[in-house]
Amino acid sequence: MKVLVTGGAGFIGSHTVDLLLQKGYEVRILDSLQPRVHPRGKPDYVPREAEFIQGDVASREELTRGMEGVDYIFHLAAYQDYLPDFSQFIHTNTESSALMFELIVAEPRHFPVQKIVFASSQAVSGEGKYRCVSEGTIFYPGPRPIAQLKRGEWDFACPDCGGPVVPQLIDEATCNHPHTAYGISKYAIELLAFNLGRRYDIATAAMRYTYVQGPRNSFYNAYSGIARRFALRLRAGLPPVCYEDGRQLRDYVNVYDVARANVMILENPAANGLTFNVGGGRAITVVEFAQIMLQVSGSSLEPQVPGEFRLGDTRHTVSDISRIRALGWEPTIPVEENVRQYLEWLDTQSGTEEYLFEAERIMAEQGIIQQVVR
Repeated sequence: MKVLVTGGAGFIGSHTVDLLLQKGYEVRILDSLQPRVHPRGKPDYVPREAEFIQGDVASREELTRGMEGVDYIFHLAAYQDYLPDFSQFIHTNTESSALMFELIVAEPRHFPVQKIVFASSQAVSGEGKYRCVSEGTIFYPGPRPIAQLKRGEWDFACPDCGGPVVPQLIDEATCNHPHTAYGISKYAIELLAFNLGRRYDIATAAMRYTYVQGPRNSFYNAYSGIARRFALRLRAGLPPVCYEDGRQLRDYVNVYDVARANVMILENPAANGLTFNVGGGRAITVVEFAQIMLQVSGSSLEPQVPGEFRLGDTRHTVSDISRIRALGWEPTIPVEENVRQYLEWLDTQSGTEEYLFEAERIMAEQGIIQQVVR
């Protein structure tokens, strides 16, 4: 069986490619090698056993080359960043997904695709789900206003009584309230996948990843996340800087576990037509994560919480993974091991410091990172 992995030179894609090859699949990669993620070209870890095509998933001609004759597709290629390139999210992420169906429906003999697994994101859930402490009611808040964040008021209050609230696990069925262009592009992918998939009898599934970590997580791209930013600061002899108050809850999942989830969902017909959260099953705060990284790296530095915040960040994001657990998947690699693997991999890389400061400079210039006004 032949599998196309779009974005197969990337972080999640490359590990998925490795696992598919181990399981005996024939693999083709379609990847644009976007300079912001791959400034040095095709990574050395891309296996020779996989056919490689450099191309843009949103290009009809290049996607046609990638899709011809494949049985299954992992559509993992995506544009992701904190920069306000709103149209690019829709063009690369959503339009490419629609184009896949367009090609299959127009020429099914050239594109005999049996199933597509789409990369979605927990960004689809927006700010998630909360319960009022006093009244017990559930609500789904919109994004926090910038004026509120500038005052250093990080948490939500009950919209009815104004009292304290408790974050709930984010489920796939009710938490569909994206508020960023990236999240909207991913939710649109899900809507396309399930509606067009049912109409044209093409099996589909969508994976809402939370905070994926591990080796090959690009240190060039600011969007790569907390492990990248903290690790690069430690490498430069600087303490990790936590946005907001550092008490944001997150659940981190290892990329090897994500690759296992991807292939399991591809192979299991019970997954067809469903969205799956893929998370680590354990909630920790950002400050706790910083302390874990400091401990694993043997650093005596302390986390800093200077009152900065980043536009587009959610307050708490912890996934309910009961749906994918019901199919037999479990996260197996804890956060401490995530950190150790990433730091060991980063130690094999060179020229990292310049990317830390360049990313921070760009985000500050664009107004993405802002400071509390007291």
